[in-house]
Amino acid sequence: MNCNTQNKKIESITEKTLIVGIDVGSETHFARAFNWRNYEYSKKAFEFSNTEAGFQSFRTWMEDLCKKHGKTNVIPGMEPTGHYWFALGKFLQDCGLKPVHVNPYHVKKSKELDDNNPNKNDRKDPKTIAALVNEGRFSYPYIPVGVYAEIRDLSIMRVQTQEEVTRIKNRIARWFSIHFPEYGTVYKDLLAVSGRMVLKVAPLPEDIRKLGAEGVNKIWRDAKLRGAGMKRAKPLVSAAEHSVGSKDAPGAARIEIRNLLDDLDVYSARLDELLQSIEEKLKEVPYVDKLLAIKGIGMVTVSGFIAEVGDIGRFDNPKQLQKLAGYAIVADESGKHKGESRISHRGRKRLRYVLYEAAISLIGKNEEFREIHEYYRTRRENPLKKMQSVVAVACKVIRIFYAILTKGVDYDPEKLRRDIKRPQAEAA
Repeated sequence: MNCNTQNKKIESITEKTLIVGIDVGSETHFARAFNWRNYEYSKKAFEFSNTEAGFQSFRTWMEDLCKKHGKTNVIPGMEPTGHYWFALGKFLQDCGLKPVHVNPYHVKKSKELDDNNPNKNDRKDPKTIAALVNEGRFSYPYIPVGVYAEIRDLSIMRVQTQEEVTRIKNRIARWFSIHFPEYGTVYKDLLAVSGRMVLKVAPLPEDIRKLGAEGVNKIWRDAKLRGAGMKRAKPLVSAAEHSVGSKDAPGAARIEIRNLLDDLDVYSARLDELLQSIEEKLKEVPYVDKLLAIKGIGMVTVSGFIAEVGDIGRFDNPKQLQKLAGYAIVADESGKHKGESRISHRGRKRLRYVLYEAAISLIGKNEEFREIHEYYRTRRENPLKKMQSVVAVACKVIRIFYAILTKGVDYDPEKLRRDIKRPQAEAA
């Protein structure tokens, strides 16, 4: 990724380069073409549809401009507007081109430079995008392939499924608060197996009262469930008898909890299936087993990291990963003023979250990482606040993951401890 510096990007644009700015839409795209001096070759924005025929007409349009003006290289630039650019980006890659991205925030801030007007339209945006590309203010998008594409898609589905499971659990908790608030006094876990068995047969307190303790216990005996008997059934029936839950619309309440429990079973099974698929795919990534050997690091963390980073060989150093995660340090200094530094938050939000969760897990379960965390917080010079220390540990995780995945080395706890500058050594 040494070619990712702005100077290298500017060097890649020569007199033989055709710069194409593309305003991406859901159904229709607009493009304008310029040379390296921002001289426009297209008399008006070229409009093409998000179809195979539209893509082919766009390709022919670019080829005709290259022949007419003697260009040998094309740089198509666009905004990463959600998922709408995926099909066009893949088509351009298959044609041997390297599409680039410009920051939508930069487009928004620079569109007034030409006419001092904040108007947004299909003719103006492609020109602004092309101008940013010409200045080297673009990035090369990464479209994963092979096992990395599989892991990314599976990881996204896992996150979405986990969100659904959490949403259903919250709705179940809401149902109990309305219809059976005393249930929590019997079961600390609202989704305990024995409790769910009863709810599927007798969801409301009045239904449980009709069953009685013997009827509740019979449900468990028929299912041959161990650890549940009259000792559990009697408090549940007693809670139902004294329940202050709402008695309105009992039919709808029964249907609601039944549907919620069924949905929970479906999504939980789907989550297990996805985790199993992710585990199988991770085995194809070199040295992943060495990451999983670190105490406090699990499959969800590793899969989330690989899903966001992809092939780690495309990075030259761990600082690029730190920037990708939005953990780059931003200083707040001006003249004599020296404010508190912070992280940029400019990067992959999900990667930042994965690394944060990994840092919290390591601090809680891994002795050497806990020592590093304590050192950062208690060192004599520049001690960090708790959250700052967690971020510093997350950056340490990035460096360790990078070294293991690129070099295949084993994790060495003692080496990590030796990296800590002891207060006694500082004093000496």
